[in-house]
Amino acid sequence: METMAYDVITIGSATRDTLLKSAAFKVMKSQSFATGKALAVELGSKIGVDEVFYGTGGAATNTAVTFARQGFRTALVARVGDDVLGRAVADEVEKEGVGVEWLLRDAGTPTGYSVILEHESGERTILAYRGANEKLRHEDIPWDDIPCAWMYLSSLSGDLGIAKAALESAGRCGTRVVWNPGGRDLALGFEALSPFLKKVNVFIVNQEEAAKLLGISYDDVNAVFKKFDEAIDGIAVMTQGPGGVYASDGKTLWKAGIFPEQAVRDRTGAGDAFGSGFTAGLMRANGDVALALRLGSANATSKVEHMGAKGGLLTRQEFDDDPRWRDFSIETIAL
Repeated sequence: METMAYDVITIGSATRDTLLKSAAFKVMKSQSFATGKALAVELGSKIGVDEVFYGTGGAATNTAVTFARQGFRTALVARVGDDVLGRAVADEVEKEGVGVEWLLRDAGTPTGYSVILEHESGERTILAYRGANEKLRHEDIPWDDIPCAWMYLSSLSGDLGIAKAALESAGRCGTRVVWNPGGRDLALGFEALSPFLKKVNVFIVNQEEAAKLLGISYDDVNAVFKKFDEAIDGIAVMTQGPGGVYASDGKTLWKAGIFPEQAVRDRTGAGDAFGSGFTAGLMRANGDVALALRLGSANATSKVEHMGAKGGLLTRQEFDDDPRWRDFSIETIAL
């Protein structure tokens, strides 16, 4: 079968999600936890749930839906089980127009599954079973058969063989590569990631990830981007949640805030929404970082106002036509 060319391929995780929201979930402060807070319920009791939402998640599927809604020919590479949940993942993204010919089915391992316990504030704790995601390997991906202009890498479960193969494929095909690594990728450390960072076109992390990876406080923005600019020839991006976002190409530092949020319903997938929205902006306007920041921020804001990891992801028309997404303050600083 002749393979059609795609504008963008997303590579990473795919899961089936169940989101539970309850007023009975309490936030407790405790230094026993890395974040200083815990989501708590009464042990030994039956806890009432106010809202249940079923959907799909995983960065490969979440980002693919953004690209498809923005009008790009999109396919994903991920691994699911040969089971009911895996078929649900395929069905949902296919309905969005995403190609699934490289969605691998694993007969021996179930599809990844997440239970999301959400506090009424929108903050949440995710119980994640990685399942078949753990078995995504670079040798399973037909690199020579995947023609695309852009490649979006997300969590690779710490398998840098995928990053290596992706960048080699990109070098042969002139593909631009974006990487928004997962926790297990980042845990390998800056030295292990450095050879790959030099070759990616866009590298996206949040402020906590940047601080841990570089060993520099994210409050010292100049120091963070000095090190990123030395390591990355492309664009480095550091998101700060409600604090906005910074981006640098080594010549210019962009600083942007966020769009005002209306009622926050669910923050699950907000990072994927920003990263894919930012990339879609670059794709739409030949590397226009200002548009990328505006589209990424709008996409993430719309997402948190809806349930599920894909709820609220903007179509091209919704972004272009809604005046809400037009005014966005961006400061530029020459480096």
